Amino acid sequence: MPATPSQPAAPELEAALAVPPNPAAGAFFDVDNTMMVGASIFHFAKGLAARKFFTWRDLATFTVRQARLRLRGESHGDMHITRDSALAFVAGKKVDDIVRLGEEIYDEELADKIWSGTRALAQQHLDAGERVWLVTATPVELAEIIAGRLGLTGALGTVAESVDGVYTGRLIGDVLHGEAKAAAVRRLAIREGLDFAQCAAYSDSINDMPMLSLVGRPVAVNPDSALRGEARQRGWEVRDFRTGRKAARIGIPAAAGIGAVAGGVAAGMALRRRGQLGPG
Repeated sequence: MPATPSQPAAPELEAALAVPPNPAAGAFFDVDNTMMVGASIFHFAKGLAARKFFTWRDLATFTVRQARLRLRGESHGDMHITRDSALAFVAGKKVDDIVRLGEEIYDEELADKIWSGTRALAQQHLDAGERVWLVTATPVELAEIIAGRLGLTGALGTVAESVDGVYTGRLIGDVLHGEAKAAAVRRLAIREGLDFAQCAAYSDSINDMPMLSLVGRPVAVNPDSALRGEARQRGWEVRDFRTGRKAARIGIPAAAGIGAVAGGVAAGMALRRRGQLGPG
């Protein structure tokens, strides 16, 4: 009996088979104002406020206070306070519950805030057989949800301690910001066998100079003025997907940085929870 001719592969499968994976190459994307319009944790906090997790007044008061602190510059003591307050709002909450809420809030608040241009850049790396990670100060659970929804390889983010599936309100390590973000990328590169000369990194913020300086292809995306100046001086690629008067930057001034949002939102939520629980 003659053999049945094999069916031709689908075009998208043929394209995938035509590009062998490159295990030494990868790309690292900042999230806030780079992959997404505005601050992801701020959008997450809005979703929590809508669910009566804390009040809008708490959100506004503490976010503005922390933003002003960052604009003035932080002392070592200020950074300690920010670190201790970040993610404290999840203390006593089940990890599974926060992840479930994060998935709901992504679909409701975050999905339509992804920059299509930046998403296309990430897809180019995937299509070239390269792996793509989000690297952000946002809580790692939220970062992993975003990465999963976008079909990326994975995510690095700020880690909240949990015991028996319940958050303690303490951090493991530092908020993933500045040098800490670069250090996390170095550890990832060692673990995954990446060659930085073949890697790319994308960010909007001068605070990410340590990460951008690691790779062979640093790209400034929707850059703040300081990063734009550095990129021009160093001959780095610049991509800007904003329109108008940069109105797409939502909620927090760029110079305030993610730490202002994370610290402010978390402190507000922690205060709200203390108010609900009474003095302790």
